[in-house]
Amino acid sequence: MLIDFHTHVGQVWNRYDELKPEGMLRWMDEHGIEKSVLLPLESPESASFYILTRDMLALAKAHPGRFIPFCSVDPRMAFQGGKAGIKEVIQRYVDRGAKGFGEVKVGLPIDDPRLQVLYEICDELRLCVLFHMDGLRCTDRAGLPGLERMLRTYPNVNFVGHANGWWASISADMTDDQMNAYPKTPVAPGGAADRLLSHYPNMYADLSAGSGHNAIARDIPHGRQFLERHREKLFFATDYLMPGQEVPQFDLFASLDLAKDTWDLISHRNAQRFLKL
Repeated sequence: MLIDFHTHVGQVWNRYDELKPEGMLRWMDEHGIEKSVLLPLESPESASFYILTRDMLALAKAHPGRFIPFCSVDPRMAFQGGKAGIKEVIQRYVDRGAKGFGEVKVGLPIDDPRLQVLYEICDELRLCVLFHMDGLRCTDRAGLPGLERMLRTYPNVNFVGHANGWWASISADMTDDQMNAYPKTPVAPGGAADRLLSHYPNMYADLSAGSGHNAIARDIPHGRQFLERHREKLFFATDYLMPGQEVPQFDLFASLDLAKDTWDLISHRNAQRFLKL
């Protein structure tokens, strides 16, 4: 069984073809994926086109058992009632089936006060927060001090890390100018991603996209140990978002020969427990 923790249905980028629901379901069937998390994109920095929460909720309703919808809002939009108004909107999404919050792909620092309003609401509504971290979106510095402050400030919010800035931080020698990078050098032990997963019960990560693949594949011995060490905090994921997209995660995991218990947790059991499926 596979649960894909990170996908997008719709048109994300202007030079990519639109991924329609039937194409997504066909691709899932071809790869043995039982369920996929559908992530909206509702910030101008996130993509060429908006993917709306309401559409993801409708898709999940139309295909019960296959799609798991998340919700998203951009805190820079105008809301009547301030924080209470934002919470009313998110509560409406939760009432319609949203299981988490994200993808947070906003052009602000990860610890910006406007994002902290969202974290407070997610704390109150018991929603996880899946964020995209790079040099433009949910930004931080080497060592991830901003993210660490958020983990301490909101201990009841489960954060799910994704993208270049997060995954380059698997290595202790990661620098500020590598927030958009796919480093190929061997991993220096003790990176911020490794440390935060170890020290904070509310830190998780999805293994999607080129960044997640690169974090493991750049140093296979370290990657295998990392997966075993954090096997209860990681989610199989692809970031599949266009027809015909190459997804290296399948070949990577087939080659790693992980212990069955480890693979069962990463491939589906963690997602089942985390999202209360």
